[in-house]
Amino acid sequence: FSRVSFTNLELCKMGFYVLKVTVLSLAIVLYFFAKPTCSTSRKALDLVKPARTGFRVALKHVDHGSNLTKLERVQRGIRRGSYRLQRLNAMVLDSREGSFEVEAKVHPGNGEFLMNVAIGTPPNPYSAIMDTGSDLIWTQCQPCQECFDQSTPIFNPQNSSTFSPLACSSQLCQVLPTSTCDSGCQYLYTYGDYSSTQGVLATETFTFGAGSDKVSVPNVGFGCGEDNEGDGFIQGAGLVGLGRGPLSLVSQLDEPKFSYCLTSIDGSKSSTLLMGSLASSNSLVSSNNLDKSTKTIMTTPLLKNPSQPSFYYLHLEGISVGPTRLPIKEDTFALNDDGSGGLIIDSGTTITYLEQSAFGLLKQEFASQMKLPLDKSRSTGLDLCFKMPKDTSSIEVPKLVFHFKGADLELPSENYMIGDPNVGIVCLAMGASSGMSILGNVQQQNLMVVHDLAKETLSFIPTQCDGL
Repeated sequence: FSRVSFTNLELCKMGFYVLKVTVLSLAIVLYFFAKPTCSTSRKALDLVKPARTGFRVALKHVDHGSNLTKLERVQRGIRRGSYRLQRLNAMVLDSREGSFEVEAKVHPGNGEFLMNVAIGTPPNPYSAIMDTGSDLIWTQCQPCQECFDQSTPIFNPQNSSTFSPLACSSQLCQVLPTSTCDSGCQYLYTYGDYSSTQGVLATETFTFGAGSDKVSVPNVGFGCGEDNEGDGFIQGAGLVGLGRGPLSLVSQLDEPKFSYCLTSIDGSKSSTLLMGSLASSNSLVSSNNLDKSTKTIMTTPLLKNPSQPSFYYLHLEGISVGPTRLPIKEDTFALNDDGSGGLIIDSGTTITYLEQSAFGLLKQEFASQMKLPLDKSRSTGLDLCFKMPKDTSSIEVPKLVFHFKGADLELPSENYMIGDPNVGIVCLAMGASSGMSILGNVQQQNLMVVHDLAKETLSFIPTQCDGL
């Protein structure tokens, strides 16, 4: 190789040239990466993922705003919940006997909380029932062959620019329990009170939240119901399923996770539903300005029941009343191989129902530890009530702890003792079940309940829910 030498002037010129090339290259890079897009097509906009991957929705109890005492609201909820309990047990029985091969698989239906949702482009607002016991999202649609009355206009898909029917070969159509193929994917979804919805499975843009919390989620699979029968959903204009199946809202999100924080049943403030990233237990701790070391997070695994894949089953190992651990048999709350038994957590059932033998032990221990005379009138619909003294400050209530696997949940007394000074009684807000057990929503008050479908865990975080 020959040796090449340069003068100082030549080196200076070369350096200047390299500098110009470097600056020009940087400008080109910035142009392509920092230049705002000029396209306004929907396809281009849909490719841009928003920074926020979660959203917040207010929940209202179905009896919100009614002139009822706390006990009266619980009583109304018990009447609704007893029907739901019967349907839940019937569903398990049907699956054991093989009757799941009938025309349409039955789902529990109904619920205790309403959420506001807007659907389509432009958005059409309506109120829907939140249900953690089923999966399908649906609303009533025009043209209606059979529709029940609702307070808002029935959704007309022809007025929305983002409505898109799903093909029979689509993944969501394939997982429907009952479907037919006639000019697209046709669904039939039946509930235990003989209510049903039938129509077209499609995708739409759903808008959740209000004000600065408002978030639009495109391409949500839902049922556009043209034939909706029964009176199980007269509180709302449809239903938002939050079960564990692929059709539910939580399963369709990029981050399959949600949490809710339920205020007192007689409170004036709304409860809160958090979806996606906002439902993370770590985010919840930091959002409340509390350190993990000072904020109790109790986490227990979610169990799966192949015969009822939508339900959130928990492993309850035992129950303590005061200092006494109840002598409940080890397999009392076990989920059996045939799909029977077990305990689910459910937002749509008002009070907790325990397997009969376990409730009998609980009732007996409570009666022995409460230093109040029994009220045997049974006028409340609850199994264990006491006569309330004039001086309510003297009432001593034994603590109640549910021992879940890896999590000992001590309930606040207001989550299981309901009193009414006008009637002069105080009652244990629990009952007996002949089949599965259910952890109801009264027992979940002022707890942030985090459902993580990816990790298959459920967490309880004590929280003052009316302060969120």
